[in-house]
Amino acid sequence: MDVEPGKLREGFDALIMLGFKGVNVTVPHKEDAISIADQVSDRAQVIGAANTITFLEDGTIHADNTDGIGFLENLRQGQPNWRADAGPVALLGAGGAARAVISGLLDAGAPEIRLSNRSLDRAKALADVFGNKVIVVPWENAADVFDGAATAVNSTTLGMLDQAPFTIALDALPETAVATDLVYAPLDTAFLQAAQQRGCETVDGLGMLLHQAAPGFERWFGTKPQVTVELREMVLAG
Repeated sequence: MDVEPGKLREGFDALIMLGFKGVNVTVPHKEDAISIADQVSDRAQVIGAANTITFLEDGTIHADNTDGIGFLENLRQGQPNWRADAGPVALLGAGGAARAVISGLLDAGAPEIRLSNRSLDRAKALADVFGNKVIVVPWENAADVFDGAATAVNSTTLGMLDQAPFTIALDALPETAVATDLVYAPLDTAFLQAAQQRGCETVDGLGMLLHQAAPGFERWFGTKPQVTVELREMVLAG
């Protein structure tokens, strides 16, 4: 449902009137959802954005962010032996999705996150929020974040359909690293292809989309959906 920026409150009111239990929101509404909600989860507060909205029986609106959960569950499903605490994480991008990724990785025990973003100020702002485990690397040296990394993450739009190509060298990325891209259109991105050429195991971004939706579905309908191979194939076929 397409809701104009600035009219999210009216959209929520209409959904409540129609009997909705909740809804997922995406850009550009994730930050507005926080300010509108009566209750905000701790992780949504830290991330500064919400994607999962629940309309409670007493009329209050609860806002949560499940993007970090979706990110971690996708990695765990795609690479069952993956561990956040296996070593440094290389992360490209400092947008809303990156905030959720950082929060999830730190909660899961990542010892260090090397962050590089085209806007240095945005990267530094995230380091200010999440503390000294987030190390900012200037964009002109972005390839350096991969040196010795155990996990590599692309949260930029580079390589997405109709966006600029992904051209950062992965020469320093160890073949033992696990690489994942939040982009899922195309599914096999240039970032993942480059990581595969290094000998790395990779996980595409489609599973994050599916896993981030599961907690909201459970809250709204009382049943926790399973993200299966069959579900993934059905989504790809659609």
